[in-house]
Amino acid sequence: MKARRIKVDYLANIIVDVPTMQTDIPYSYLVSKALGKNIQPGMRVAVPFGNGNRKVQGFVVSIEERSDDTIVDHLKEIDTVFDLTPVLNEELLILAEEMKRRTFSFKITCLQTMLPSVMKASYQKWIRVVDEIPEEINARVFHYLDEVSFDEVEKSNYLPEVMRLKQEEKVEIRYEVKSKNRVKTIQAFATSLTFERLEEERMMLRKSAKKKNQLLLYLQSLDGKSCTIKEATEKLGISRQTIKEGEKQGWLTITEQEIYRDPYKERFFERTVPLKLTPQQELAYQKTRRAMDEEQATTFLLEGITGSGKTEVYLQSIAHALEKGKSAILLVPEISLTPQMVQRFKGRFGDEVAVLHSGLSQGEKYDEWRKIERKDARVVVGARSAIFAPIENLGIIIIDEEHETSYKQEETPRYHARDLAIWRSKYHHCPVVLGSATPSLESRARAQKGVYELLVLNERASAQATLPEVEIIDMRKEYRQQTGGTFSTKLLEQIQLRLDKKEQTVLMLNRRGYSSFLMCRDCGYVLPCPNCDISLTLHMDTKKMKCHYCGHEEHIPHTCPVCNSKKIRYYGTGTQKVEEELKKNFPTSNIIRMDVDTTRKKGAHERLLQKFGNQEADILLGTQMIAKGLDFPNVTLVGVLNADTALNLPDFRASEKTFQLLTQVSGRAGRADKKGEVIVQTFNPKHYAIQFAQDQDYEGFYKREMQIRHQGNYPPYFFTVQIITNHEDETVAAKKMFQIVQQLKQILSPQSILLGPTPKAVLRVNNRYFYQTVIKYKHEPQLEAALRAILEEAQLEVRHGLRLSIDVEPMNFI
Repeated sequence: MKARRIKVDYLANIIVDVPTMQTDIPYSYLVSKALGKNIQPGMRVAVPFGNGNRKVQGFVVSIEERSDDTIVDHLKEIDTVFDLTPVLNEELLILAEEMKRRTFSFKITCLQTMLPSVMKASYQKWIRVVDEIPEEINARVFHYLDEVSFDEVEKSNYLPEVMRLKQEEKVEIRYEVKSKNRVKTIQAFATSLTFERLEEERMMLRKSAKKKNQLLLYLQSLDGKSCTIKEATEKLGISRQTIKEGEKQGWLTITEQEIYRDPYKERFFERTVPLKLTPQQELAYQKTRRAMDEEQATTFLLEGITGSGKTEVYLQSIAHALEKGKSAILLVPEISLTPQMVQRFKGRFGDEVAVLHSGLSQGEKYDEWRKIERKDARVVVGARSAIFAPIENLGIIIIDEEHETSYKQEETPRYHARDLAIWRSKYHHCPVVLGSATPSLESRARAQKGVYELLVLNERASAQATLPEVEIIDMRKEYRQQTGGTFSTKLLEQIQLRLDKKEQTVLMLNRRGYSSFLMCRDCGYVLPCPNCDISLTLHMDTKKMKCHYCGHEEHIPHTCPVCNSKKIRYYGTGTQKVEEELKKNFPTSNIIRMDVDTTRKKGAHERLLQKFGNQEADILLGTQMIAKGLDFPNVTLVGVLNADTALNLPDFRASEKTFQLLTQVSGRAGRADKKGEVIVQTFNPKHYAIQFAQDQDYEGFYKREMQIRHQGNYPPYFFTVQIITNHEDETVAAKKMFQIVQQLKQILSPQSILLGPTPKAVLRVNNRYFYQTVIKYKHEPQLEAALRAILEEAQLEVRHGLRLSIDVEPMNFI
């Protein structure tokens, strides 16, 4: 057949939403004359892909101009454009390519990760009649319509019949791509009539038309400005019908007016002014300021003890960026830090602040994102994904509590926000500030080598505030004295003392739920998850047993399923169980419990913390989410109920995580003029992580832990990569991992270390079996290419149910 030659001005190169290795390249599409120059890189489009009528979403990554005749018979045309302007700017398109390389991910996954989830496409399939079909099927399946939803047919029992019609080419499948993001609108009205003309209309009204008279008077007062229908009806007490009558009379025009979903519109933020900095704070501020002025992409590690005023350094550094006409990003590790952070930043910068975190609704997230995109906000405060904020002209990036493992994404693409922050800082020639009282060993080691510049704050910002005294309670002695229960005698005494003095207590338990597991005292049976190799956890609020891996739920058994014994008991300690024990010991106290279960609802974090801040409760009991960032001046006692939980995990970072958590939670006490006290309950009182946390001695812990890491060949002395295979058949997952290890042995130098292959600590999750191997290396030039080849090879086995993931610098080896 003769090639079709047409005049083409532009071709668009598009990454399509088909996440496979074979499709992880740009595809060229024709740009119609109607679209012309309007198509730009960074826009979302719908395009035909593959055979038939399949359509998928894609991202335009580049535009090619064609001046000569081009053979285009094999090319298809863009179907739909979802955006008037690009949703991803040039910087983020370049960053997506870098993410793809670093994280061994598909580019489409990286591009989608950068946008609010509401901007991902939704797909719908339709079955369309294209030829005559039997009357009976037409009536029963299609209801005499031209097309019906594929989902509806699939739910019924008619799919085999419809597929036969498809083979006979009497029906076809049509694919539809929809964009889920919608702007919120509200009806408003305005008038184009003059004051005099409205007065004439008013004079012509009957005396009984009081509501219409009221409306005309209101239109005169608007002086040409618009007003929402809701506002007018509430203010004037008139009905929507009266306003619609006014439109019919030609007095006004009703329009749809776009509004922002502002999650903080009901909140009043009292404006704050910069505080006088201590000499140490001033030095840190001047260094970041100089880096901004000289446009240096310096990475600072701000190591500041709890209460040393790191946040004030952040605030004044951001203020300087804004003075220079630039913008800023501040990352916080999790939603529990956001309410107080928002208070501080909104109080200082007002409407200049946009907030991005998981506690917002999808619509609120989308509108906060648009606020940034439209340059209505120049300061972004948010969790991990806020690093992708479409902010331009960056002046500074700050990562608070930089040691937090939540900055690393556990799903594909497995990026670390710190790495992307440093990349963006180089792109914008601006500094990055990594702040923490307990920096990660990797960051502290980089500061020691001069890769990062170290800034130290080792004094509390308030002259009245001193570091709390930390007392270690040996729970082995407590149990020998048969005190029983969760609380030591000393902690119970100190809680009572705080209640008597009208002071507040924070208690941290490193676990959620009522208890760890259910066990039969007669036969030792532990209630397992049917899908995973893990026991179920008891949740008394819902009266259910739950799996924290796959989400399986079942009722609490009253007898043992194996031996029928009624001696089935709850073992372990969870927040709900501790709350009951507290109520028993202190019946008149007010207790707030904060864990995953009590903070599921939107805004729950903020409501509970505000209640505690208003001193409506005496005791705040919670999991790790209460350990960091909270600042309550009336808290004088902090109790850690089980300091050993993290120490017992098979993770080389176990000691580091324990030290960080104890130091952070200790910092919640004595932050004002009242002296603070911390009581740490442990079965390992001599462990170095607990000993150094008692003195808040980060430098001492750092030196000791670095020696241990050096002996064990762990980061920061070695880089690490974790490879995981999983399959419904354990043999398949294990065999593939053994093959990969053999491949790696061929290319790795003798200086590198291969751990595994081994089953994961929890071998079976959701009826899939997981095997892993870990590579520890210092310099392996061929490793990246070898890993990419392994990934490509595994892609060929996806259809047979095999899945493979590669995690560079994993935070979790369990």
